[in-house]
Amino acid sequence: MNVSKEKKIEMLWSMLLSRRFEEELTELCKIQGKIPGMMILCTGQEAVGSGVCAALAPEDFIISNHRSHNHLLAKGADARSLMAEIYGKSTGCNKGKSGTLHLAVPEVNAPCTTTVVGGGLPIAVGVALAQQYRGENTVTVCLFGDGAADEGSFHEALNLASLWRLPVIFVCENNMYAGAQRYEEHTRVKDIADRAGAYGMPGEVVDGNDAVAIYGATRRARDLAISGGGPSLIECKTYRCRGHGETDHQVYQPKEEIAQWLEKCPIPRLRDEMLENGLIGAAELREMEAKINGIVEDAVRFAEESPYPVLEEALEDVFVQ
Repeated sequence: MNVSKEKKIEMLWSMLLSRRFEEELTELCKIQGKIPGMMILCTGQEAVGSGVCAALAPEDFIISNHRSHNHLLAKGADARSLMAEIYGKSTGCNKGKSGTLHLAVPEVNAPCTTTVVGGGLPIAVGVALAQQYRGENTVTVCLFGDGAADEGSFHEALNLASLWRLPVIFVCENNMYAGAQRYEEHTRVKDIADRAGAYGMPGEVVDGNDAVAIYGATRRARDLAISGGGPSLIECKTYRCRGHGETDHQVYQPKEEIAQWLEKCPIPRLRDEMLENGLIGAAELREMEAKINGIVEDAVRFAEESPYPVLEEALEDVFVQ
């Protein structure tokens, strides 16, 4: 698939923004009391969210998980409101009520993230059912990890989506670890994508550190879904270069394994290919990086200066039936 210069720039931008955003969070987490809650980052996995979201239309939906910053930024979430929410401030995208692990950005059609392993899969099926019912030419993408592929919700969601030919794309970020458990310790099959055949849908394995390949796979799956062909399963093989959370010292991950995967980092892979082929110049790249630094610095400043929610707001925006 031919990918335009503009799309490659879009993917490089969102990967660089995600990396810089989370680099700042890494430093902020070292300051006692600065950021509430557990911090879970996606260092080394940025190609997945950036490649997937570049292939989507603004009207398409994504359902994310606890490792969501890249997904949301790539879908177009505002860095200011995202950072403020992570700080727990009232100017955040969820008014300081979700923190980093339960982010929702409805304005970019990202209605929820969830820390429940596999919890997003049935939600994505529900959203796709609504899209089908309304006759919309849109899709829903569910992003989840390899650990979630062993949950019952995974199998139930794929079965129902296939049965009803729903416009949903299941994207597994196989980063080789489910918490502290290696992939081979919790799953017997070599490729999670092989499970697609049991539910009568296409399954594809792609290099999870190749944003362009992920973009192409997502485009194919989206075209199929929009044409009424039903769901697809895409497995992106990547690697979690940091711990499960920032308090995880990665004692179970071989140091040489981490080093090898850092050499396969998706950002220089796309950046260097674009420089080599003249799709971006060194000066343009420096300007892009400077803009991103400014965006992240502004987001931190905005979050720092924003107020915390007041107690009286605790019961606002709470759904009661």
